[in-house]
Amino acid sequence: MTGKDTNNFKDRTMNFISPPILQKGDAVGIVAPARKVSREEIAVSITMFESWGLKVVLGKNLFGELNQFSGTDSERAADFQSMIGNPQVKAIVCARGGYGSVRILNHLDLRSLQREPKWVVGYSDITVFHGILNSWYMVESLHGIMPINFPADGKPNISTESLRSVLFGETPTYNAQAHPFNRYGIASGKLIGGNLSILYSLSGSDADMITEGKILFIEDLDEYLYHIDRMMMNLKRSGKLRGIAGLVVGGMTDMNDNTIPYGKTALEIIRETVEEYQYPVCFGFPAGHQKENVALIMGRMATLKVDEKGTSLEFYQ
Repeated sequence: MTGKDTNNFKDRTMNFISPPILQKGDAVGIVAPARKVSREEIAVSITMFESWGLKVVLGKNLFGELNQFSGTDSERAADFQSMIGNPQVKAIVCARGGYGSVRILNHLDLRSLQREPKWVVGYSDITVFHGILNSWYMVESLHGIMPINFPADGKPNISTESLRSVLFGETPTYNAQAHPFNRYGIASGKLIGGNLSILYSLSGSDADMITEGKILFIEDLDEYLYHIDRMMMNLKRSGKLRGIAGLVVGGMTDMNDNTIPYGKTALEIIRETVEEYQYPVCFGFPAGHQKENVALIMGRMATLKVDEKGTSLEFYQ
């Protein structure tokens, strides 16, 4: 994507493109577009992908190192672009997040994924790619567990199993327990969003999201509470919370506070920010920086139901 692609804003009314489901014998490519990673840290994921009947292709610079990054911007972009161009690779799996994905956007030709779509998988900093693919190129992507997070014992868990099932073509329905902050209702729309800090950092840029009529998902990790308030105020004042169909709040994990307490939890801040609106809101959804991180099909049509029994998020083929 480059700044020259501004004509692509007209594509935002198009139907989303769903990448083909994987078959046994297909290849997945692992890249590190942000923070550095070691072979040992992702060894379990390679074994598990292979147990699913998939081949694994590693980026040439996957284990590179430049300060906190897994190589230079050009090297990280080259790995990602090579997976886009490799006809054997059907899914591009980001090894980990951290910071750095936004730095390589202008080095990539993501338009190719409109012609030959592939799943891009990851969360946290990988929200950068979800935003671009969903808002600019109308291509679905997967917000889900990354190789750095695969269980150390090599045994499948809810996060890895949900990723496997979606990659192989299952259309999921997820349930969450009732939460005292939930607001009841039913809404349908395409699911967008991701990490709140990343969404905030992209606000006003050419990678900004269009929220009107969508179901918005947000999650975050290790943020100061006043930062959560600042980011929610940005979404509100920019109009991004006004016209959404519904809001899904995932993990708000390991929040920080100052010496003088902010006085509200992250969930209280979010509830207060959206209290004037009427759409359904779900808190405590099992996705984000936590053990339960189910695979969400970003850009896919879904129905959100919130009632006294809990929440369901049902995707459609």
